[in-house]
Amino acid sequence: MDDLAPYDPEQYQFVAISSETDLPDGERLYFDLEGKPVVLFRLGERYYAIGDVCTHDNGPLGDGDVEGHEVICPRHGGRFDIRTGKATRLPAFKPTSYFPVRVVDGQIEVGIPK
Repeated sequence: MDDLAPYDPEQYQFVAISSETDLPDGERLYFDLEGKPVVLFRLGERYYAIGDVCTHDNGPLGDGDVEGHEVICPRHGGRFDIRTGKATRLPAFKPTSYFPVRVVDGQIEVGIPK
């Protein structure tokens, strides 16, 4: 877990999403978590999950290019840090949702706030 988005694991219920072997490096996986669209990124041995919603216009975010630790909204170019959900470039200024990720016995798990 990166220090940019520390979390208290006691505050989350973790749900298994995928096996590590099913998500190759550089790929992403889309899923719904409690009715909210989420995108899970794998960069090397790190996993990041954020809302698949650009806060600028509610369009999909996950299909955008990834540069470093930022995903670029494919509609208007807003950028979000995939480690925290923080908006890093206009026209987006509000963060998208952030979900902590952990790996347990080869399974990628994403946290839902309790």
